[in-house]
Amino acid sequence: MKSIEIENKKVERRLNTKKGQTDMPSSPGLKGTVEIEGEFTVLRFERQLSYPSELIWRAITDPKELVNWMNTKAVIDGRNGGTIDFVNTFSGFHTTGRILVWDPLRVFEHEWHISPNPSLPNGEPESVIRWELKDDGYSNTKTLLTMTHSHITKLTASWFAPGWHAYLDRLEASLNNEVPPNWMQRFAEVKELYPSQPIRQ
Repeated sequence: MKSIEIENKKVERRLNTKKGQTDMPSSPGLKGTVEIEGEFTVLRFERQLSYPSELIWRAITDPKELVNWMNTKAVIDGRNGGTIDFVNTFSGFHTTGRILVWDPLRVFEHEWHISPNPSLPNGEPESVIRWELKDDGYSNTKTLLTMTHSHITKLTASWFAPGWHAYLDRLEASLNNEVPPNWMQRFAEVKELYPSQPIRQ
């Protein structure tokens, strides 16, 4: 397996100077990894968030929260064996799948099947997303969030990597009660951190 780790300690958030948005550096040690597994790719991100797991869980599972930071209209049948049905209001991607693990405040894992569309003629029929939350074990006011997007095709991964990075920045801003950064602008800022072409073994 070939693994490439990207750390953006030197990258700064250059947010619009609109009301509610401030210039602030990215979290120290913020990183994303892109790993090759045969014909597919695994994207993995970790964020140390200064909030209890209850708030993080709500942010990633409550449709009212998802529409704010993820630009997504969501229907979630929250249970093992349940389903997700997402429509991204920016790209128009329609994503569906079964919920593989529903362990409140700990793990939310689900299929991430994107229907064929002009941007993805073949869609993404096999990928899986796993959200894992781990309290710091002391104050219960800090949570390590690990997001893994697996079994994604290499071509799609090359632009989903900066895309997820941008969305996670929007999640952090939302938790901080800040106006989330413009997704397209943030995508452009972090794109250089990630491979622009499919990675070869």
